[in-house]
Amino acid sequence: MDLKPLLEKKGGKIVLVVLDGLGGLPVREDGKTELELADTPNLDALARRSACGLHVPVDYGITPGSGPGHLALFGYDPKEYQIGRGILEALGLGMEVRETDVALRGNFATVRYEGDKPVVVDRRAGRLPTEENRRIVAKIAEKVKEVDGVKVLIKSGKEHRVAVVLRFPEPLPPGSDEINDTDPQAVGVPPLKAEGKNPNARRVAEVINKLSKAVAEVIKDEPKGNYLLFRGAAQKPQIEPFSVRYGLRAAAIAVYPMYKGLAKLVGMEEVNPEGETIADEIETLKRVWNDYDFFFLHVKKTDSYGEDGNAEGKIKVLEEFDRELPKILELEPAVLIITGDHSTPSVLRGHSWHPVPVLLHSPFVLGQTSRAFTERECLKGELGIFPGYKLMQLALANALRLKKFGA
Repeated sequence: MDLKPLLEKKGGKIVLVVLDGLGGLPVREDGKTELELADTPNLDALARRSACGLHVPVDYGITPGSGPGHLALFGYDPKEYQIGRGILEALGLGMEVRETDVALRGNFATVRYEGDKPVVVDRRAGRLPTEENRRIVAKIAEKVKEVDGVKVLIKSGKEHRVAVVLRFPEPLPPGSDEINDTDPQAVGVPPLKAEGKNPNARRVAEVINKLSKAVAEVIKDEPKGNYLLFRGAAQKPQIEPFSVRYGLRAAAIAVYPMYKGLAKLVGMEEVNPEGETIADEIETLKRVWNDYDFFFLHVKKTDSYGEDGNAEGKIKVLEEFDRELPKILELEPAVLIITGDHSTPSVLRGHSWHPVPVLLHSPFVLGQTSRAFTERECLKGELGIFPGYKLMQLALANALRLKKFGA
Protein backbone atom coordinates (compact mmCIF):
# COMPACT_ATOMS: atom_id res chain seq x y z
CA MET A 1 0.00 0.00 0.00
CA ASP A 2 1.26 3.47 -0.90
CA LEU A 3 1.28 5.34 2.41
CA LYS A 4 2.28 8.75 1.05
CA PRO A 5 -1.29 10.17 0.99
CA LEU A 6 -1.64 9.22 4.67
CA LEU A 7 1.65 10.59 5.98
CA GLU A 8 1.56 13.24 8.68
CA LYS A 9 4.31 15.85 8.54
CA LYS A 10 4.69 15.80 12.32
CA GLY A 11 4.92 13.01 14.82
CA GLY A 12 7.24 11.27 17.23
CA LYS A 13 10.71 9.84 16.73
CA ILE A 14 11.18 6.18 15.85
CA VAL A 15 14.13 3.97 16.83
CA LEU A 16 14.63 0.61 15.12
CA VAL A 17 17.22 -1.59 16.83
CA VAL A 18 18.24 -4.62 14.77
CA LEU A 19 19.94 -7.36 16.77
CA ASP A 20 21.19 -9.23 13.74
CA GLY A 21 20.24 -12.93 13.69
CA LEU A 22 18.20 -12.48 16.89
CA GLY A 23 15.99 -15.58 16.86
CA GLY A 24 17.20 -18.96 18.00
CA LEU A 25 16.29 -22.56 18.78
CA PRO A 26 16.82 -24.74 21.86
CA VAL A 27 20.52 -25.12 22.68
CA ARG A 28 20.23 -27.29 25.80
CA GLU A 29 18.33 -30.37 26.90
CA ASP A 30 15.88 -28.19 28.83
CA GLY A 31 14.74 -26.74 25.49
CA LYS A 32 15.77 -23.14 26.13
CA THR A 33 16.94 -20.80 23.37
CA GLU A 34 19.72 -18.22 23.61
CA LEU A 35 17.14 -15.52 24.40
CA GLU A 36 15.62 -17.65 27.14
CA LEU A 37 19.03 -18.37 28.67
CA ALA A 38 20.23 -14.76 28.57
CA ASP A 39 19.86 -12.60 31.67
CA THR A 40 17.93 -9.67 30.17
CA PRO A 41 15.89 -7.97 32.91
CA ASN A 42 15.53 -4.68 31.02
CA LEU A 43 14.32 -6.33 27.81
CA ASP A 44 11.91 -8.54 29.73
CA ALA A 45 10.45 -5.62 31.68
CA LEU A 46 10.06 -3.63 28.45
CA ALA A 47 8.37 -6.58 26.73
CA ARG A 48 5.69 -6.62 29.44
CA ARG A 49 4.89 -2.97 28.62
CA SER A 50 5.05 -3.41 24.85
CA ALA A 51 3.38 -5.03 21.87
CA CYS A 52 5.23 -8.22 21.00
CA GLY A 53 5.02 -10.72 18.18
CA LEU A 54 7.02 -12.53 15.52
CA HIS A 55 7.72 -11.29 12.02
CA VAL A 56 8.37 -13.34 8.89
CA PRO A 57 11.17 -11.62 6.93
CA VAL A 58 10.41 -12.96 3.44
CA ASP A 59 7.82 -15.75 3.48
CA TYR A 60 7.00 -18.87 5.45
CA GLY A 61 9.80 -21.42 5.24
CA ILE A 62 12.13 -19.09 3.32
CA THR A 63 15.57 -18.47 4.81
CA PRO A 64 16.50 -14.81 4.21
CA GLY A 65 19.86 -13.24 3.58
CA SER A 66 20.74 -10.09 5.49
CA GLY A 67 19.75 -7.87 2.55
CA PRO A 68 16.15 -9.10 2.23
CA GLY A 69 15.80 -9.22 6.01
CA HIS A 70 16.75 -5.57 6.43
CA LEU A 71 14.80 -4.34 3.41
CA ALA A 72 11.70 -5.90 4.99
CA LEU A 73 12.36 -4.04 8.25
CA PHE A 74 12.73 -0.81 6.28
CA GLY A 75 9.29 -1.42 4.77
CA TYR A 76 10.23 -2.76 1.33
CA ASP A 77 8.76 -6.11 0.29
CA PRO A 78 11.92 -8.19 -0.31
CA LYS A 79 10.11 -10.31 -2.90
CA GLU A 80 9.69 -7.14 -4.97
CA TYR A 81 13.13 -5.64 -4.30
CA GLN A 82 15.76 -8.31 -4.81
CA ILE A 83 19.21 -6.85 -4.32
CA GLY A 84 22.52 -8.67 -4.41
CA ARG A 85 24.89 -8.55 -1.47
CA GLY A 86 27.74 -7.16 -3.55
CA ILE A 87 26.10 -3.77 -4.04
CA LEU A 88 25.46 -3.49 -0.31
CA GLU A 89 29.03 -4.29 0.63
CA ALA A 90 30.42 -1.86 -1.95
CA LEU A 91 28.13 1.02 -0.93
CA GLY A 92 28.81 0.36 2.73
CA LEU A 93 32.54 0.74 2.11
CA GLY A 94 31.98 4.04 0.31
CA MET A 95 32.72 2.72 -3.18
CA GLU A 96 31.09 4.39 -6.16
CA VAL A 97 28.87 2.08 -8.21
CA ARG A 98 27.96 3.08 -11.77
CA GLU A 99 25.69 1.74 -14.51
CA THR A 100 28.79 0.12 -16.03
CA ASP A 101 29.54 -1.87 -12.88
CA VAL A 102 28.92 -5.21 -11.25
CA ALA A 103 29.67 -5.31 -7.53
CA LEU A 104 30.70 -8.44 -5.65
CA ARG A 105 31.02 -9.37 -2.00
CA GLY A 106 34.24 -11.31 -1.43
CA ASN A 107 35.18 -13.64 1.42
CA PHE A 108 38.80 -14.43 2.10
CA ALA A 109 38.96 -18.17 2.55
CA THR A 110 41.53 -20.83 3.37
CA VAL A 111 41.98 -23.51 0.72
CA ARG A 112 44.33 -26.42 0.26
CA TYR A 113 45.47 -27.52 -3.18
CA GLU A 114 45.03 -31.03 -4.51
CA GLY A 115 47.31 -30.77 -7.49
CA ASP A 116 46.21 -27.48 -9.03
CA LYS A 117 42.64 -27.75 -7.70
CA PRO A 118 41.71 -25.64 -4.63
CA VAL A 119 39.54 -27.25 -1.93
CA VAL A 120 37.85 -25.05 0.69
CA VAL A 121 39.08 -25.63 4.25
CA ASP A 122 37.58 -22.53 5.93
CA ARG A 123 35.10 -20.27 4.12
CA ARG A 124 35.98 -17.28 6.34
CA ALA A 125 39.72 -17.82 6.78
CA GLY A 126 39.24 -18.02 10.56
CA ARG A 127 37.49 -14.62 10.48
CA LEU A 128 40.72 -13.05 9.35
CA PRO A 129 41.74 -9.97 11.40
CA THR A 130 40.82 -6.75 9.60
CA GLU A 131 44.47 -5.61 9.60
CA GLU A 132 45.47 -8.78 7.75
CA ASN A 133 42.60 -8.24 5.34
CA ARG A 134 43.91 -4.77 4.49
CA ARG A 135 47.44 -6.03 3.92
CA ILE A 136 46.30 -8.77 1.54
CA VAL A 137 43.91 -6.45 -0.30
CA ALA A 138 46.76 -3.99 -0.89
CA LYS A 139 48.77 -6.84 -2.40
CA ILE A 140 45.90 -7.78 -4.71
CA ALA A 141 45.21 -4.18 -5.71
CA GLU A 142 48.84 -3.72 -6.73
CA LYS A 143 48.92 -6.84 -8.92
CA VAL A 144 45.36 -7.15 -10.30
CA LYS A 145 44.10 -3.91 -11.80
CA GLU A 146 42.29 -5.20 -14.89
CA VAL A 147 40.85 -8.41 -16.35
CA ASP A 148 39.99 -8.58 -20.07
CA GLY A 149 39.68 -4.80 -20.32
CA VAL A 150 37.48 -4.64 -17.20
CA LYS A 151 38.80 -2.44 -14.39
CA VAL A 152 39.03 -4.17 -10.99
CA LEU A 153 38.43 -2.09 -7.84
CA ILE A 154 38.81 -3.81 -4.46
CA LYS A 155 38.40 -2.55 -0.91
CA SER A 156 38.78 -4.13 2.53
CA GLY A 157 35.80 -4.72 4.77
CA LYS A 158 35.64 -6.15 8.27
CA GLU A 159 37.42 -9.39 9.14
CA HIS A 160 37.33 -11.70 6.09
CA ARG A 161 35.05 -9.52 3.94
CA VAL A 162 35.95 -7.43 0.91
CA ALA A 163 34.06 -5.62 -1.82
CA VAL A 164 34.98 -5.78 -5.50
CA VAL A 165 33.61 -3.57 -8.28
CA LEU A 166 34.09 -4.70 -11.86
CA ARG A 167 33.93 -1.62 -14.09
CA PHE A 168 33.10 -2.46 -17.69
CA PRO A 169 33.82 -0.07 -20.58
CA GLU A 170 30.09 0.47 -21.28
CA PRO A 171 26.76 0.32 -19.40
CA LEU A 172 25.53 -3.22 -18.80
CA PRO A 173 22.01 -4.39 -19.75
CA PRO A 174 19.67 -5.46 -16.93
CA GLY A 175 20.25 -9.05 -15.91
CA SER A 176 24.00 -8.94 -16.38
CA ASP A 177 24.35 -9.81 -12.68
CA GLU A 178 22.41 -13.09 -12.88
CA ILE A 179 25.40 -15.13 -11.78
CA ASN A 180 25.80 -17.80 -9.10
CA ASP A 181 28.18 -17.41 -6.15
CA THR A 182 31.59 -19.06 -6.27
CA ASP A 183 31.31 -19.69 -2.52
CA PRO A 184 30.14 -23.33 -2.25
CA GLN A 185 28.73 -22.71 1.28
CA ALA A 186 30.55 -25.85 2.41
CA VAL A 187 34.05 -27.07 3.25
CA GLY A 188 35.90 -30.01 1.75
CA VAL A 189 34.74 -29.10 -1.75
CA PRO A 190 36.19 -26.91 -4.54
CA PRO A 191 35.00 -23.32 -5.10
CA LEU A 192 32.23 -23.11 -7.67
CA LYS A 193 32.70 -21.80 -11.16
CA ALA A 194 30.78 -18.59 -11.90
CA GLU A 195 28.12 -19.19 -14.55
CA GLY A 196 25.77 -16.64 -16.12
CA LYS A 197 22.10 -17.26 -16.81
CA ASN A 198 22.05 -15.21 -20.03
CA PRO A 199 24.61 -14.06 -22.64
CA ASN A 200 25.39 -10.77 -20.88
CA ALA A 201 25.77 -12.51 -17.53
CA ARG A 202 27.96 -15.18 -19.07
CA ARG A 203 30.37 -12.46 -20.18
CA VAL A 204 30.53 -11.12 -16.61
CA ALA A 205 30.91 -14.66 -15.21
CA GLU A 206 33.91 -15.25 -17.47
CA VAL A 207 35.56 -12.14 -16.03
CA ILE A 208 34.84 -13.34 -12.47
CA ASN A 209 36.42 -16.73 -13.17
CA LYS A 210 39.53 -15.11 -14.60
CA LEU A 211 39.63 -12.74 -11.63
CA SER A 212 39.45 -15.69 -9.20
CA LYS A 213 42.48 -17.29 -10.85
CA ALA A 214 44.44 -14.04 -10.96
CA VAL A 215 43.79 -13.29 -7.29
CA ALA A 216 44.58 -16.88 -6.25
CA GLU A 217 47.94 -16.62 -7.96
CA VAL A 218 48.78 -13.47 -5.98
CA ILE A 219 47.75 -14.77 -2.52
CA LYS A 220 48.27 -18.53 -2.72
CA ASP A 221 51.19 -18.39 -0.24
CA GLU A 222 49.17 -16.62 2.48
CA PRO A 223 48.79 -18.82 5.59
CA LYS A 224 45.02 -18.22 5.97
CA GLY A 225 43.52 -15.81 3.42
CA ASN A 226 44.85 -17.62 0.37
CA TYR A 227 41.71 -17.56 -1.79
CA LEU A 228 38.83 -15.20 -2.52
CA LEU A 229 35.27 -16.51 -2.79
CA PHE A 230 32.66 -14.30 -4.48
CA ARG A 231 29.00 -13.80 -3.55
CA GLY A 232 26.07 -11.58 -4.42
CA ALA A 233 26.92 -10.19 -7.87
CA ALA A 234 24.78 -7.09 -8.30
CA GLN A 235 24.19 -4.11 -10.57
CA LYS A 236 23.10 -0.70 -9.33
CA PRO A 237 19.37 -0.96 -8.39
CA GLN A 238 16.55 1.57 -8.56
CA ILE A 239 14.67 1.92 -5.28
CA GLU A 240 12.33 4.56 -3.86
CA PRO A 241 14.08 6.64 -1.16
CA PHE A 242 13.04 6.07 2.44
CA SER A 243 12.44 9.80 2.91
CA VAL A 244 9.96 9.84 0.02
CA ARG A 245 8.27 6.61 1.00
CA TYR A 246 7.75 7.55 4.66
CA GLY A 247 8.41 11.28 5.01
CA LEU A 248 11.19 10.65 7.53
CA ARG A 249 14.75 11.92 7.75
CA ALA A 250 16.61 8.77 8.72
CA ALA A 251 20.00 8.05 10.28
CA ALA A 252 21.86 4.76 10.12
CA ILE A 253 24.21 3.80 12.96
CA ALA A 254 26.15 0.67 12.08
CA VAL A 255 29.69 -0.68 12.27
CA TYR A 256 29.78 -3.25 9.47
CA PRO A 257 29.89 -1.98 5.86
CA MET A 258 27.09 -4.12 4.46
CA TYR A 259 24.52 -2.62 6.82
CA LYS A 260 25.72 0.88 6.07
CA GLY A 261 25.27 -0.07 2.42
CA LEU A 262 21.71 -1.25 3.00
CA ALA A 263 20.87 2.02 4.70
CA LYS A 264 22.53 4.10 1.96
CA LEU A 265 20.67 2.14 -0.67
CA VAL A 266 17.33 3.43 0.66
CA GLY A 267 18.69 6.93 1.26
CA MET A 268 19.42 6.91 4.99
CA GLU A 269 22.27 9.11 6.15
CA GLU A 270 25.30 7.27 7.52
CA VAL A 271 26.32 8.36 11.03
CA ASN A 272 29.49 6.62 12.13
CA PRO A 273 30.12 5.80 15.79
CA GLU A 274 33.57 6.62 17.17
CA GLY A 275 34.01 3.04 18.40
CA GLU A 276 32.58 -0.37 17.61
CA THR A 277 30.76 -1.36 20.83
CA ILE A 278 27.04 -1.24 21.48
CA ALA A 279 27.70 1.54 23.97
CA ASP A 280 29.53 3.52 21.26
CA GLU A 281 26.56 3.16 18.92
CA ILE A 282 24.12 4.34 21.57
CA GLU A 283 26.35 7.33 22.38
CA THR A 284 26.14 8.20 18.67
CA LEU A 285 22.35 7.88 18.81
CA LYS A 286 22.29 10.37 21.68
CA ARG A 287 24.64 12.74 19.86
CA VAL A 288 22.45 13.04 16.73
CA TRP A 289 19.08 12.69 18.47
CA ASN A 290 17.84 16.15 17.53
CA ASP A 291 18.81 15.87 13.86
CA TYR A 292 16.62 13.01 12.61
CA ASP A 293 13.12 11.49 12.81
CA PHE A 294 14.10 7.82 12.38
CA PHE A 295 17.12 5.93 13.67
CA PHE A 296 18.34 2.52 12.52
CA LEU A 297 20.83 1.04 15.00
CA HIS A 298 22.49 -2.24 14.04
CA VAL A 299 24.16 -4.82 16.31
CA LYS A 300 26.11 -7.46 14.41
CA LYS A 301 27.67 -9.92 16.85
CA THR A 302 24.44 -11.76 17.73
CA ASP A 303 24.53 -13.06 14.16
CA SER A 304 28.29 -13.69 14.05
CA TYR A 305 28.21 -15.90 17.13
CA GLY A 306 25.13 -17.70 15.84
CA GLU A 307 26.93 -18.50 12.59
CA ASP A 308 29.91 -19.78 14.57
CA GLY A 309 27.68 -22.09 16.63
CA ASN A 310 28.68 -20.14 19.74
CA ALA A 311 25.54 -19.97 21.88
CA GLU A 312 27.41 -18.53 24.86
CA GLY A 313 28.84 -15.74 22.74
CA LYS A 314 25.39 -14.87 21.41
CA ILE A 315 23.97 -14.87 24.93
CA LYS A 316 26.68 -12.46 26.11
CA VAL A 317 25.89 -10.00 23.31
CA LEU A 318 22.19 -10.11 24.23
CA GLU A 319 23.12 -9.40 27.85
CA GLU A 320 25.44 -6.56 26.79
CA PHE A 321 22.62 -4.93 24.82
CA ASP A 322 20.26 -5.37 27.77
CA ARG A 323 22.65 -3.44 30.04
CA GLU A 324 22.77 -0.56 27.53
CA LEU A 325 19.02 -0.49 26.80
CA PRO A 326 18.13 2.04 29.55
CA LYS A 327 20.25 4.65 27.73
CA ILE A 328 17.94 4.37 24.71
CA LEU A 329 14.84 4.57 26.89
CA GLU A 330 16.17 7.76 28.52
CA LEU A 331 15.77 9.47 25.12
CA GLU A 332 12.02 8.73 25.27
CA PRO A 333 11.43 7.77 21.63
CA ALA A 334 7.78 7.77 20.59
CA VAL A 335 8.34 4.29 19.19
CA LEU A 336 11.12 1.85 20.01
CA ILE A 337 11.32 -1.37 18.02
CA ILE A 338 13.73 -4.17 18.93
CA THR A 339 13.94 -7.12 16.56
CA GLY A 340 16.23 -8.97 14.15
CA ASP A 341 16.52 -9.19 10.40
CA HIS A 342 16.33 -13.00 10.56
CA SER A 343 16.98 -15.85 12.97
CA THR A 344 20.45 -17.35 13.30
CA PRO A 345 20.15 -20.32 15.68
CA SER A 346 23.58 -21.36 16.93
CA VAL A 347 22.53 -25.01 16.58
CA LEU A 348 22.18 -24.45 12.82
CA ARG A 349 25.31 -22.26 12.46
CA GLY A 350 23.52 -20.12 9.90
CA HIS A 351 20.44 -18.12 8.98
CA SER A 352 17.12 -19.92 9.26
CA TRP A 353 13.50 -19.61 8.18
CA HIS A 354 12.10 -19.20 11.71
CA PRO A 355 9.98 -16.13 12.52
CA VAL A 356 11.85 -13.42 14.41
CA PRO A 357 10.90 -11.93 17.82
CA VAL A 358 9.80 -8.31 17.70
CA LEU A 359 9.03 -5.79 20.44
CA LEU A 360 7.25 -2.50 19.70
CA HIS A 361 7.10 -0.03 22.56
CA SER A 362 4.86 3.03 22.46
CA PRO A 363 2.13 4.57 24.65
CA PHE A 364 -0.52 3.16 22.33
CA VAL A 365 -0.26 -0.61 22.75
CA LEU A 366 -2.09 -3.06 24.96
CA GLY A 367 0.97 -4.64 26.56
CA GLN A 368 0.81 -7.25 29.32
CA THR A 369 0.52 -10.08 26.82
CA SER A 370 4.16 -11.23 26.93
CA ARG A 371 6.12 -11.79 30.13
CA ALA A 372 9.59 -11.65 28.58
CA PHE A 373 11.41 -10.95 25.33
CA THR A 374 11.79 -14.50 24.06
CA GLU A 375 10.56 -16.47 21.07
CA ARG A 376 7.84 -18.28 23.06
CA GLU A 377 6.62 -15.20 24.92
CA CYS A 378 6.53 -13.10 21.74
CA LEU A 379 4.32 -15.79 20.23
CA LYS A 380 1.71 -14.82 22.85
CA GLY A 381 1.91 -11.12 22.00
CA GLU A 382 -0.72 -8.86 20.48
CA LEU A 383 1.09 -8.49 17.15
CA GLY A 384 0.89 -12.21 16.36
CA ILE A 385 2.91 -13.46 13.38
CA PHE A 386 3.02 -10.95 10.53
CA PRO A 387 5.06 -10.06 7.40
CA GLY A 388 8.21 -8.16 8.32
CA TYR A 389 7.71 -5.45 5.71
CA LYS A 390 4.51 -4.37 7.51
CA LEU A 391 6.48 -3.33 10.59
CA MET A 392 7.11 0.20 9.29
CA GLN A 393 3.35 0.79 9.00
CA LEU A 394 2.96 -0.16 12.65
CA ALA A 395 5.85 2.11 13.61
CA LEU A 396 4.35 5.09 11.75
CA ALA A 397 0.92 4.51 13.27
CA ASN A 398 2.28 4.33 16.81
CA ALA A 399 4.33 7.49 16.21
CA LEU A 400 1.06 9.20 15.15
CA ARG A 401 2.45 9.77 11.68
CA LEU A 402 -0.48 8.29 9.67
CA LYS A 403 -3.80 9.96 8.92
CA LYS A 404 -7.13 8.13 8.90
CA PHE A 405 -7.83 6.16 5.73
CA GLY A 406 -11.11 7.02 4.01
CA ALA A 407 -14.10 9.03 5.17
